[in-house]
Amino acid sequence: MTTRDTFLAEAAKRILITDGAFGTEIQNWKLDEAAYAGTLGLSHDQKGNNDILALTKPEVPEAIHRAYFEAGADIAETNTFSANRISQADYGAEHLVREINVESAKLARRIADEFAAKDGRPRFVAGAIGPTNKTLSLSPDVNDPGYREIDFDYLKDVYREQIDALIEGGADFILIETVFDTLNAKAGIMATIEAGEALSREIPIMLSMTLTDLSGRNLSGHTVEAFWHAVRHARPLTIGLNCSFGAEQLRPHVKTLSEICDTLIMIYPNAGLPNELGAYDEAPVTTAGLVGEWAVEGQVNVLGGCCGSTPAHIKAIADKVKGMTPRTIPTPPVVTRLAGLEPFTMAA
Repeated sequence: MTTRDTFLAEAAKRILITDGAFGTEIQNWKLDEAAYAGTLGLSHDQKGNNDILALTKPEVPEAIHRAYFEAGADIAETNTFSANRISQADYGAEHLVREINVESAKLARRIADEFAAKDGRPRFVAGAIGPTNKTLSLSPDVNDPGYREIDFDYLKDVYREQIDALIEGGADFILIETVFDTLNAKAGIMATIEAGEALSREIPIMLSMTLTDLSGRNLSGHTVEAFWHAVRHARPLTIGLNCSFGAEQLRPHVKTLSEICDTLIMIYPNAGLPNELGAYDEAPVTTAGLVGEWAVEGQVNVLGGCCGSTPAHIKAIADKVKGMTPRTIPTPPVVTRLAGLEPFTMAA
């Protein structure tokens, strides 16, 4: 049985739980520069480079993974959101990209297998790749709309380096998350497909879009339906939304995706909106109540949390949806579906 098959079998039994935020959990450790930098001898300050902790302070991500599994998570997302050549260049650590990703995946894999061995319930590792701080669809120069800092092939190569290392370290899937630019996501998709071809096997893809305005669009302008039309060819294992505005504001967009996507829906919103100090005040019971409504309506297959969520939030979500029936994957009619910024469907 392939990893995809195993995951689908588990998702047919219950609503699966993915983990919560890493950044805010790491902040609770109040690490100083020396803790981040370790003995690597890098020329740049490393404080805030959460990904590098896999090399310099592995007990931190290990403890966070454990806390989320103990809270009821089925999926560990690797602490590698910015572990790519572009993002690590800000820290002078681009030469450590492979090592960071391999070690992060190994760490998550070891703990996932440990928890699975205790109770026989499969645990999964999603190799997380973020959008980088570059965009392929938009110019960073208002005076030159055609200018791009990088091109598609370069970003694909950046992602390929990270994906190869995550798979080497033991990741089950590649999670292309917080997609603010659909073209960036396509570069990640192509990199994953090519990595799988090199290994002569499929690497399942998870896709998660983030909305940048309340009308339900990402930064490159796509609606959730247009985004689905643009990436459906990749046969993602899951598709959904993360980060954004919190569960309350995501409700109509979750409903839209649940009705049109012939794959699993995974939603992991922020714990509400940040306060004036940038902290998240939404209580676990509140978050669980909001996402639980989607479960009651049969709209989701995987739930978790993003910014501001904690192991307590994940436990509350897991407890809330325990025993609930997961969403049934629909079989949409076979028609031509295209995407500009808006979806376009040609009637049969």
